[in-house]
Amino acid sequence: MTLDNVHKRLLDNLKTGVLLLDSELRLLYINMAAESLLDISDRKANRLFIGELLINAEEDISEMQNALRNSSSFTKRKAELQLIHGKSLFVDYTINPFEENGETQALFEITSLEHSHRISREESLHQARETTRELVRGLAHEIKNPLGGIRGAAQLLAREINNDDLADYTNVIIEEADRLHNLVDRMMGSRKPLDIRAANIHEVLERVRSLVQAEATDSGIQIHKDYDPSIPDIQADREQLIQAMLNIVRNAMQSLANADIDSDRRRNGRIYLRTRILRNTTIGTQFYRLATSIEVIDNGPGIPPELMDTIFYPMISGRPDGTGLGLPITHGIINQHNGMIECDSKPGETRFSVVLPLANE
Repeated sequence: MTLDNVHKRLLDNLKTGVLLLDSELRLLYINMAAESLLDISDRKANRLFIGELLINAEEDISEMQNALRNSSSFTKRKAELQLIHGKSLFVDYTINPFEENGETQALFEITSLEHSHRISREESLHQARETTRELVRGLAHEIKNPLGGIRGAAQLLAREINNDDLADYTNVIIEEADRLHNLVDRMMGSRKPLDIRAANIHEVLERVRSLVQAEATDSGIQIHKDYDPSIPDIQADREQLIQAMLNIVRNAMQSLANADIDSDRRRNGRIYLRTRILRNTTIGTQFYRLATSIEVIDNGPGIPPELMDTIFYPMISGRPDGTGLGLPITHGIINQHNGMIECDSKPGETRFSVVLPLANE
């Protein structure tokens, strides 16, 4: 392996986008993180003028040219870069000129603010979930003890009663005690270890689709699939993933079937299941060369803005009859698989995005 290859591998393992520019701001090399950010390969970017990649960037290009002319570093915070295919990036960037064989070149480093914000949001959500879990564990202990006493007393009472009408009352007490016991268990989440095996994500989604298809038929809601057949098997607990994705799809269905929305929207309800391969992506703080993206998209009324920051917290629901447990359970399952779940919502489109690692070199 040559020294150049060593340097290239080092740069490709950075999470910061790095571009090498010549004195005329033409691209000589971009690392894998930059390929992912800019949606262009190193081969296609070769010798491309930076202004052919970024649009409406005259001010930024002028500042880069000044930095090269004066051989001085330049940093810009919270810059918005628009790419030729319409994507916008919110980034911090630094340009560092240097001399190489008598020619001025520059390293252009890009740090995605969206990525930093995502990591911060995930950490905050994780801390909030851990705090909530500890609170629920304490409450569970305090609730389960008297529930056990109430259930036991009702059973003893039922044995002493010969009147069937009165026995119905003790049965109600026993059944409600069991229901509350199960509710507390669901709030705490499953403690069962994951059964990790090779799993086909499309078999998981087809199972989910078949479970909700009958419910969707009566309401007129249609479920469409858009799968990438090249996605290989992932290492996962198949049953847990089915539960996680079922919670998301059922949420979408219930949103579309909501009695408060107009009948036209209800009749034209659509849910889309979409899978794609992601390359060079970061989940939390871990970099993965390959990951799978699973999206559940519906054209419902959207999630109220005041709930967006708390939808993955227990007991938070936008529906009067909701338990507020489905999405927190889903979030916990995805986290157990070293994955990530995000949500974007506006009236007419709600998108849940799940990213699960496929491989890591």
